[in-house]
This record gives sequence, structure tokens and C-alpha cells, in this order.
Amino acid sequence: MKILLLSMPDVAPMIMHESAFHMPNCGIASLGANVDGGHDVYVADLIRKRRRPGGYLKRILSDIRPALVGLSAMAWQYETCIRVIRLIRALLPDVKIVIGGYHATLMHEEIAASPEASLIDFMVRGEGEEAFRRLVNALGGKDRLESIPSLSYRDKDRFIHNPRGGLLDLATLQKPIRDHRRLTSGYHVVASKVEVMETSRGCTRTCSFCSMNHMYGRSFRTFPRERILADIDDIYYKRRTRLIFIVDDNLVLDPGHVAWLCEAVIERRYKGLHFIVQADSVSLSRNEEMVRLMSQAGMKVIFLGLESASAKNLTLSRKGDIVDASRRAVDLCHKYGIIVIGGLIFGFPDDEEADIIENYRFLQALEADIPYCQILTPYPATVLRRQLLEQGLVTNPHDFTRYNGLWANVKTRHLEARQLQYLVWLHRQKIIGWWDPSRLLKQRGKVWIPVWTHALRPALKWIFDRRLAKMGWAERYRQDMDRQAGLNAFPDLG
Repeated sequence: MKILLLSMPDVAPMIMHESAFHMPNCGIASLGANVDGGHDVYVADLIRKRRRPGGYLKRILSDIRPALVGLSAMAWQYETCIRVIRLIRALLPDVKIVIGGYHATLMHEEIAASPEASLIDFMVRGEGEEAFRRLVNALGGKDRLESIPSLSYRDKDRFIHNPRGGLLDLATLQKPIRDHRRLTSGYHVVASKVEVMETSRGCTRTCSFCSMNHMYGRSFRTFPRERILADIDDIYYKRRTRLIFIVDDNLVLDPGHVAWLCEAVIERRYKGLHFIVQADSVSLSRNEEMVRLMSQAGMKVIFLGLESASAKNLTLSRKGDIVDASRRAVDLCHKYGIIVIGGLIFGFPDDEEADIIENYRFLQALEADIPYCQILTPYPATVLRRQLLEQGLVTNPHDFTRYNGLWANVKTRHLEARQLQYLVWLHRQKIIGWWDPSRLLKQRGKVWIPVWTHALRPALKWIFDRRLAKMGWAERYRQDMDRQAGLNAFPDLG
């Protein structure tokens, strides 16, 4: 059987321009790698074909003519996913369609009752490798749909949802597809070639805004050590890539796992290998030796969920009072030469303009190297969504295209959604302003940082300041929002 797996082209440029970060989707690559032998599996990341995803799809569908197409989408990508499915159906009316990922997992009942349900044959819910493998076998007559846990399948005009399966044994999973079966290329972070991998799955934290526990429950499992090292070898030697994004939701939940990983990487003497990882402030703040090892192993960029400077907001999000831990974590990272991407959330129920300003000042005071600022989003099936709906603070409960952290889908007790959106944008311009590289980044980028600081930034600032003097903040805001609204339009999808 010929199988094509697709990730969506939609982006949410939280840090830099939407063309600066294009990474492969680890989920579909893992699904494809774990299909039993005897099938031709292809993987395509449509983020690499953002300019004309429709034209690209027409070409590869005509060339491959798959019998089964799988699509992965988050909530804010789901509308694009349906447009892609319509295009596929128009070209290959008899193809079987399966969707998976967070949105299909969290919203399978709503999707089954929706107008687009007739376009979809199957949904894989939660951790998908085993359910997808068995689905492929069932379509070949070697298994039965009704016996596959975590599978939803259409039976005439209705969907049947099989019971949810247990968590997978990670030791049974094969490395993700990164060879010729991956049809797209050119993955990068700014100018650096990048690949992705995972060393663990799950998170035991209870953050109220997160959907992770619906995928894996409150669990934390690590991959076998030999598999992790084989993954790194595959990326380093076969793909000749020197930057790896470890997609684990929280790498540092188990400091022992981190220590082993770092020591193994150090021992193997990879030359020029760097990692980007995600971590929580509390674990870092309590483990200076772990931070030192992470730096020595090449973990040179860490995303930290700082969330808020407000104790009441941190309590609502079930993070605990982590303000001091955040300060300590950033200081430790800088002590050992690690760049910090600081994640902040705006729009908690009691936020007013002063809280927005305080949050940005907090980020400045921490000296986080790169800001990652988003507006509180009531993601499906989260504790926070239920709470905000009960309080009447969700202003956009249904249009998931705006559930990407860039848009205000909530109001606060002091600010309407449109005010929240504007003030988060305005104070970022006034407080954060034009990107000012930190001391650490200046040390790292001794060639390109001076070009930015002394040539590009002054020139761009002069141009934009002249425009601002003519149009004012409100008009510049309108233009920025219009551009943001058109980022994921994709007119050639029909």
C-alpha cells in the first residue's frame, strides 16, 4: 500500500519572521517509521511548501497516488487540514483519509458530528504509532477495525470510537523517517540546518492551560538509551546536521535522565553539535550541576516557561509561585553560556494594562535573551478553558484558527479582547521594541550581531519611525494585524 503522511503549512511566528523556523514534524515521521514492512510510506512537511501548498500537493498526489493519506493538525491548523482533505478528495476520490494529532484527540466527538465528518474515514487518538500500524494492516485485511484501541472509524453515516488504548512501550518504536521517504527538505532555524528528535514523552506537571495530559496522561517515560544515541548518530552522521531540537515537552523532569544524556553526548565527542530544548524553571533552579552538564553537552538554547510575574496568575495556571525559580534558572543558564527563550503569557482573568507592562518589565529584568510572548488561549479540553467559560471570559469559543497564541480569544475582568490584543502588541513595541541582542548573544554572534546592531536595525528603525510619525500607533497596529490574519491564508488550496 502507498501511504502519504502530511503536516500542515500553518505557522505562528512568536519569535521571529515566519520564514525563520521550519522544522520537520516528528509525529508523522514516527508514525511512518513504525508501519510494518511491505508498504511504501512517504512523509511531507507542508511548512516547507507554504508559498503554494496546493500546487505541491497536486504534483505529489499525481506522482504517488496513495491509497491512504494521514494528516496531523493542531486546533489552529484544523481548518487548513480540512481544506487539504477537500483538495485530496477532488484529485483522488477513493483515497482513505485518517487524521490525528492534538485536535483529533481532543475533539474527536465534535469532529464526528461536524459537516466535514463525511470527508474523513478514520481518526487516531492520542499516541498514534500502534493504532496507525494496525489500521494499515486492517486495510490490508490483516486486522479488524473494531479491535484497534484509540481508533475512530466511519461506519456509513456515523463514527464509532473504540476505547482508548494504553501508553506505548517506547522500546518498541523505530527511529523517525529522515531518509529519501521524506519528500521535503530545507529544515532550518534561521541559517542553521536543523532536525528534531525526542528522548521522552509526557509531563507530570498540572498546568491548567496545557493539553499534554490528554495525549499521554500524567506520565513521563524515556526512550531506551540505545535508541536515543542511535537517533543522535542518525542526525549527526547520516543527515550531517549539527543542530537538534529535542521536542520533549519538559526534558528536565528527571535530572538523572538529563545527566546520563549529557554525559553520553560529551563522551561521544560530537564536534559542533548543539541542541535546543524545553525545560521548566523549578527543575533548573534546583540543579546547577545539571545546568553545567547541559551546557557542556551542547544544549545552548533553552525554552523556559516563565509564564507570568504575577503570583495570582501563576496560581491560576497551577504553576505555583515560580518567580524566584525563574530568576535563578535564567541566572544559572547565563552563568554556563545557555541562551534563554523566555515564555510569557498575557490575558489572565485579573490582568489590566499595568499587569501587561509589569510582565514585559519582568522579562527585561530577567535579561532573558529572546522573548516568546503569547496571549492566554482556552485550548480544547483544558482545565483553564472550562474555568474561563464558566466565568464568561472566552470571547471566541469556536474559531480555532485563532488559537495559536497570537490572538486574544479571551477578555479579562478589566479589558475587552480587542483592548487586550492591542495593549499586548503596543507595550511589546514600546518596552521590548527593536530586538536588542543580549550580552550572551553578542558574544556568540560576533559577525552578524554587529551587522544587525550597527547597520540593519538603525536603517529599519529609521524607516519605521518615519512611518509611525505619519500613521500613529493605531494604524501601524491595524497593518500588523492584517498581515497576521493573512499569514495562513493559502489561496491555492481553494
